[in-house]
Amino acid sequence: MSSVATFQIPAAPASAHKVKHSAVGHLLVAITILFLTLFIVLPVANVFSQALSNGFAAYWHAFFPPAVDPAAHLSVYEKHRVVAAVDQAARTWSAIRLSCGIALIVVPLNIVFGLVAAWAITKFRFHGRVFLLTLIDLPFSISPVIAGLVFVLWFGRGGILGDWGTNVTWPNPTSLAWQGFSGHWWPLTFTDTYTGIIFTPLAIVISTAFVTFPFVARSLIPLMDTQGSDEELAALSLGATGWRTFRKVTLPNIRWGLLYGAILCTARTFGEFGAVSVVSGHIDSNDTIPLRVEKLWDGYNMQGSFSVATLLALLAVVTLVIKGAVEFKTKHAEVGTTVAKEVKPG
Repeated sequence: MSSVATFQIPAAPASAHKVKHSAVGHLLVAITILFLTLFIVLPVANVFSQALSNGFAAYWHAFFPPAVDPAAHLSVYEKHRVVAAVDQAARTWSAIRLSCGIALIVVPLNIVFGLVAAWAITKFRFHGRVFLLTLIDLPFSISPVIAGLVFVLWFGRGGILGDWGTNVTWPNPTSLAWQGFSGHWWPLTFTDTYTGIIFTPLAIVISTAFVTFPFVARSLIPLMDTQGSDEELAALSLGATGWRTFRKVTLPNIRWGLLYGAILCTARTFGEFGAVSVVSGHIDSNDTIPLRVEKLWDGYNMQGSFSVATLLALLAVVTLVIKGAVEFKTKHAEVGTTVAKEVKPG
């Protein structure tokens, strides 16, 4: 009868591992907080600090200049200041309205595109699927300035579609133009005022849509791919139509991911500068909020520039707050879906 000797390797104290990992974790968290403070928190705080450096009244007057009594006796210099303040405020509000109008068009278009693209990529297998995913990611890898230049070469007077843009087959040479939402149900119309598509608000809509279209699709594709098609197939097998299946099954499952993508798309739409700067032609009537900030800065109107910039900063802060809430909801929705699939009645 032989005896077998057994040896046990003593395990390292658990507390040592915890201390080590805890120290590394605290270091990484500290580095992350320092980075975010230097490159996000402090710059945003500086924007508000500069905008309010001359008092809240000066900040308010950048958007709402003070009314002046017509009977007041003002010097030529004071009259010039009043006229300039009113003119600057009017241009600022024009930029705000144009940015809002563009967002009202671009965001719904990208939501529709994102839903269609995500549905096609996640629910079907076809040749060219990887290539389609690559095309969706294309705006992430191209400089917005290059994207704007592409549209100038495409729709410009000497571009590939320049003749179509300036000579539409109508009784008179017409082109698509922006008429706004005031008194109109649709902001686009045909007019002979412009001699083309480029350097008009329509060109801004097109370029902004190109830069922002991946956000909704890329927010939905991983979510829909994880969820699979079991629930949709079950609904169809029970006699539900495709539209009813989408409304009752697919859309409730992806609502938080859809909202997440729409938020990112909206923030980028308002903040886009490079492509819009190229296709706007630096025309005052084509100014969006970022272009307005640039022109105020170039005109040495620091108060107005920082005041208008606070709108974008506020939008960024609100976007981050909503984004965090949606991420929390999305995470819990994914956990609930996973648990529902794993736990089956026995």
